[in-house]
Amino acid sequence: MKAYIFRTAKKLLPRISPTEMIALRSGTVSLDRDIMSGFVDQKKFTKLHNKEHPYTYKETDYICQELQNERVFDTEINKKVLTVLNKYKAFSYIIKKQYNGLELPVETQSNILVKLTSVNPALGVTVMVPNSLGPGELLQNYGTEEQKNKYLPLLSTGEYIPCFGLTGPENGSDAGGLIDTGVLKEVNGKKVITVTLNKRYITLAPISNLIGVAIKVKDPDNLLLSGKEGITVALLEKTKYPSLDTSNFHNPLNVGFPNGTVKGTIEIDLDDIIGGPKNIGNGWKMLMECLAAGRGVSLPASSLGACLATTYGITGYSELRKQFNISLSEMQGIQEKLYKIVYNTMLIDNSIRLTNALLDNGDKPSVISAIMKQQTTERAKDVIIHAMDIHGGSAICQGENNFISKYYQAGPVGITVEGSNTLTRSLIIFGQGLNKSHPHISDIVQSLQDDNLSDFNKHFSSMLAHTSKQFIKSTFNNITKTNNKEDQLINNTIMFSNLCNIISLMGGSLKKEQVISGTMADLFSQLYMGYSVLYNKQKYNLDERLYSICLAELNNEYRQSFLQLCQYVPIPLNIPITISCRTPTHNKISIDDIQYMSDIVWSNANVQQYIEKQIYTRNNILGKIKYAMKNTDQEARQQLVKDITSVGEYSH
Repeated sequence: MKAYIFRTAKKLLPRISPTEMIALRSGTVSLDRDIMSGFVDQKKFTKLHNKEHPYTYKETDYICQELQNERVFDTEINKKVLTVLNKYKAFSYIIKKQYNGLELPVETQSNILVKLTSVNPALGVTVMVPNSLGPGELLQNYGTEEQKNKYLPLLSTGEYIPCFGLTGPENGSDAGGLIDTGVLKEVNGKKVITVTLNKRYITLAPISNLIGVAIKVKDPDNLLLSGKEGITVALLEKTKYPSLDTSNFHNPLNVGFPNGTVKGTIEIDLDDIIGGPKNIGNGWKMLMECLAAGRGVSLPASSLGACLATTYGITGYSELRKQFNISLSEMQGIQEKLYKIVYNTMLIDNSIRLTNALLDNGDKPSVISAIMKQQTTERAKDVIIHAMDIHGGSAICQGENNFISKYYQAGPVGITVEGSNTLTRSLIIFGQGLNKSHPHISDIVQSLQDDNLSDFNKHFSSMLAHTSKQFIKSTFNNITKTNNKEDQLINNTIMFSNLCNIISLMGGSLKKEQVISGTMADLFSQLYMGYSVLYNKQKYNLDERLYSICLAELNNEYRQSFLQLCQYVPIPLNIPITISCRTPTHNKISIDDIQYMSDIVWSNANVQQYIEKQIYTRNNILGKIKYAMKNTDQEARQQLVKDITSVGEYSH
């Protein structure tokens, strides 16, 4: 019987490519495993600490002050921008102190990027790239001592401006796909890799002089004494490889950050492989272990910076701006949109705080990073669109008093890069999460791949016991109801764990059933963000009712996703789902709740100060709104309002 189950399981096992297996083995599990297991011990939250650094508050303000109105990149290098960024060591946040870097905690890096983006999205992108997926992080984790000593000090001072070339014409979301292939040859007694590079969409490429590239190495003559064929990461100095061409550039939605191509036929010295020749073929593992910074920190932080600035500005604008002799903020139609804006902004903020704490405490949660990338950029898009609607004509006309359009332009960038949101939602979050975060499936998969019947029997028995336990728990929850929103979250977690076990029976077909995988990803993400609300409440306790409303809305989102899932799953699986899972409780959101949330930024001093600490409001439109909201002189206030509601006008 056990042998029969073993053979059946092997048939159900999806084909897992070597690159997928590396991705599954990269990073760590943390809260994602707890959620899939069906129990999150919230006592762990007390042990998590958001580490901060005083750099955030002074130097970042100086950068904002000097560069908030600067276009980072046109067709030429903006020397002022680079001078200011280098002055405050903005490219050295992740570099260790022994190499003259600042070695900032993740929380501090995130805070900096939030504030920079709040004044200029292009500025945030320019600082973000060298401090996330790029040569700096790869060198620190995998470089030889010689490489570290040579490059890291120069990266920290800005003498070297780095970029990283992965994407090409044939490999976008499939980063490990048809990338540039190099052939190992012996030329004049020296081993080199001959490759023709054709990279595009490479941020900072036009201004970079230190270029990291991913290539696929072939060794037809068996010249490798160590290492193996496969994806490899190299580091190229432009002075050493003058045939590298970075003169062509892209213009991503006119946002204004440097982006372009890396092209050229070159012979790469094996000493320029990050980590040396022994790391030939190890590139995919290196990249997967370093992707968390971009997905889990940089992109969420830039989303939050845009959302906080927009939320702060549009809530103030709605109160100041009058139509039909009443403030916009008094209209229920506007209040609905403000409610959604505040709700999504606070969710993004809460989830970032929790994720930063996990990262600062040593976790490298690849699945959670994927959740963060997809959820924060999608919710930020919704925030910006709602704000555009409220702001009306002023929102679509460029000018210094338009505080939304720059985020509207930049929003699609975050959705597109670091793996498209469609791919991330439909394949990565739950597809990879099920194999990586589930308490038993990864062990079962490994035993099947090793063709180890003994290990399979052990892990399958554990899986069976866990499945039975969660099925019973979830079934019991069918006959119990609670109006307590936190208890609802806990019950939904048990239900999700049960769902994971049931859906896992689909085996390899789940790769094709991306609607199911995507909906399970939604459920997974909503639970994670729910626990982030509880974490934030524990750490900051800004407003009890705010957290209660956020939890209620998340529970409602979970309910809707569950109802969608029931429509998609095959009938044989719908039966155990119907038996063991009741429809999650619906939480009523009243008109009073909507009004409360729409007004909370300016009615609650804690919330207002919390936002003001994270954004930059000096000498800009947000500062004008702040001053107008606090001004009791009606004549002066009215003049400020006229200034705030005006937009850029120009003659031909």
